[in-house]
Amino acid sequence: MQKLSVVIPVYNEVATLKALVERVLKTEPTLGLDMEVVIVDDASTDGTGKVLEQIASSEKRVAALFHKKNQGKGAALRTGFGAATGDIVIIQDADMEYNPAEYPKLIAPIVEGRADVVYGSRFAGGEIHRVLYFWHSLGNKFLTLLSNAFTNLNLTDMEVCYKVFKKSILQSIKIEENRFGFEPEITAKIARIPGCRIYEVGISYAGRTYQEGKKINWKDGFRAI
Repeated sequence: MQKLSVVIPVYNEVATLKALVERVLKTEPTLGLDMEVVIVDDASTDGTGKVLEQIASSEKRVAALFHKKNQGKGAALRTGFGAATGDIVIIQDADMEYNPAEYPKLIAPIVEGRADVVYGSRFAGGEIHRVLYFWHSLGNKFLTLLSNAFTNLNLTDMEVCYKVFKKSILQSIKIEENRFGFEPEITAKIARIPGCRIYEVGISYAGRTYQEGKKINWKDGFRAI
């Protein structure tokens, strides 16, 4: 049986991490795959690390990794990808903005042999969305347009969290960006892989406000450019 690795980069998510992991683990019976959860704490300062240690000590499907110094989402994902042992790897943020119940439709194109990479899309498929920031939406669409222009892809949501890969695809790529520049970097690099089949699946989205803990800002947009 194939295995799914769920890689979760974490920084200061003490309020949501435990509930998120419970939601992720509940999806395993619906997948038809074995599951492992690889969580990388990027030197959190709010007690997230202690919560992660408790989770990993009580749940054998969870592997906990820790950065001694904060390096950014890209660096945490690089660490998580290196530790993942699954045939399929999916990225999951710890902030509860994305719903793990959607894993089955995200991994289906790969399991069925039609795709090598699958992106979720917050802007396609008519799924439920929380209404929030106009400028964030516009920025996401601009960055996606810019990425598409350089990669000759027709994605609708390059900046989305939910990206799913065959492990062999990740093994053929060297990730260099440490922070949110990871998103355009990985997109550009998979676009250059000969014959790589990329699919997109509509997903729901429950975005957070900055008061609720949202971290990405305009500086990350400039870095992505």
